Amino acid sequence: MINFTNLFSHNPYYNPNPDWSGEEYSFLKTNDMLRFHKSISGYNPTPLISLRSLAKKLNVGNIYAKDESHRFGIKAFKALGASYAIFRTINKKWKNNYGSELSPEEFFNADIKRKLGEFTFCAATDGNHGRAVAWTANKLKQKSVIYMPSNTAKSRIENIKTENGKVVLIDGTFDDCVVKAAEDSAKNGWQVISDTAYEGYMEIPAYIMLGYTTIFKEADEQMNLQNLPSPDFVFLQSGVGGLSAAGTSHNVLKYKDKRPKLISVEPTDCDCFLESIKTGNGKAIPTKGKQESIMAGLNCGIPSPLAWKILKEGMDSFLAVTDDYAEKAMRQYYYPEQSDEKIISGESGAAGLAGLIALCTDENLKEAKNKLCINEKSNILLINTEGDTDIDNFKKVVGI
Repeated sequence: MINFTNLFSHNPYYNPNPDWSGEEYSFLKTNDMLRFHKSISGYNPTPLISLRSLAKKLNVGNIYAKDESHRFGIKAFKALGASYAIFRTINKKWKNNYGSELSPEEFFNADIKRKLGEFTFCAATDGNHGRAVAWTANKLKQKSVIYMPSNTAKSRIENIKTENGKVVLIDGTFDDCVVKAAEDSAKNGWQVISDTAYEGYMEIPAYIMLGYTTIFKEADEQMNLQNLPSPDFVFLQSGVGGLSAAGTSHNVLKYKDKRPKLISVEPTDCDCFLESIKTGNGKAIPTKGKQESIMAGLNCGIPSPLAWKILKEGMDSFLAVTDDYAEKAMRQYYYPEQSDEKIISGESGAAGLAGLIALCTDENLKEAKNKLCINEKSNILLINTEGDTDIDNFKKVVGI
């Protein structure tokens, strides 16, 4: 039997009221993200779907799923971060050249492009972030070069090429792609748009993380409009940590010590945040896993230092789930209970629900569930971060 301590940990560094007033946290004061996203052609808030029948099955109060498979037509939340980071990057160059700032509404203006000239945006990715960078570059009629592990699903590679992105395959992990993208960008004068921070590269990952906060701002508005009770628990996928840091910072800054319990979910094969919390002595350390989970978007071997300092104080608990729970969650979304709405969810997209199912049904995690106090009155928020971005595996898992 697996000891639940190998799969779950409360956060010993949790702080009900973190002091994020220092200069290193100054980026958290930025608040124009939702305005920017609303200015993009095709913007619509993604649906917030109530899964009442599933909540009854799992013996919890309510389950809400924020369905990012509808975001900007690219089937994933990543467009929010990449577009905002590129906007801020171009805005900075515009200000340096002309002394003023661009408004969000001017971002795709052809005159702006002509004045600033040509850019090549570069990123490392397991799929969705690279597609989002290529999508944004394509809308701006600029170039993109995307580095991917050579074992990436063919459909994810083709998705990037569809956005006119050049794909470079690397024999190695996502982390190897990050290194290679940075090296080649320095040689060629490209602009790196990476969602993981590293020494000397913090500003753009911060803007990417901020872009993701639009998800949580929308969700708050939707819950208010629908008179839904606020969530008691929010399950957040953690790859390098951008989304989970966005959800954590949003809830800490808005609700402080009254915030919902925030639960990080990772694959057991790539659990760098859980490993860091358990054995890192307060520092971010690499996963001991092989980084071969089907939850490809979460196959990131070491936490982004930017995300780590936020999750370390703001996240309540850390959970790792096996691939079979991701598959169960994909099927649960696709074959909903009774009157619940069908949701198309990819492997990483289903990770939040996978974590909830594991906590509610796995005897190995019973103690963890009890410590969290998840019960029949609990309101749960999940983020479906992607749709069927690997269409072949999606069909295989759900049986269509």
